[in-house]
Amino acid sequence: MDQAGLEALIVPLLDPMGYALVRVHVSGGAQPTVQVMAERTDGQGMTIDDCETISRALSVRFDADDPIGGAYTLEVSSPGIDRPLVRAKDYQRFTGHVAKVETRVPVEGRRRFSGRIAGATDSHIRLALEEGAAAEVEIAIVDIAKAKLKLTDKLIAEAMR
Repeated sequence: MDQAGLEALIVPLLDPMGYALVRVHVSGGAQPTVQVMAERTDGQGMTIDDCETISRALSVRFDADDPIGGAYTLEVSSPGIDRPLVRAKDYQRFTGHVAKVETRVPVEGRRRFSGRIAGATDSHIRLALEEGAAAEVEIAIVDIAKAKLKLTDKLIAEAMR
């Protein structure tokens, strides 16, 4: 099953439980690892109990539907403070924070950026680049290969609230 198929299997299971899927990633060969990253929809921090609850529910569903097609290892985790940014709402939520972004295709001649998220729509983000106070770049979310928040004092202070 591909990434979209796994997401389609996982999301309807997590939603009524009060969790949102952040990311699912499959890696490895003969016995792949399925990494599921989730967060609570009530804004509270994830606990080990939350991860165990999700793991048990997913294990039952995966055993019934066999989306991997053989043996696999399931890992469930929270996104953490310096979390990956995947969905448009992630960029919107963390506007004002610093992120590292890598694109699939060059944007203005480069593929790696670091800067403060200056704004986000459902399709694009704007980054105020660290290397120039006035330098800003707009990137289509579909062109982002990976992105994550950078650990800063501001991010830590917000997470502690």
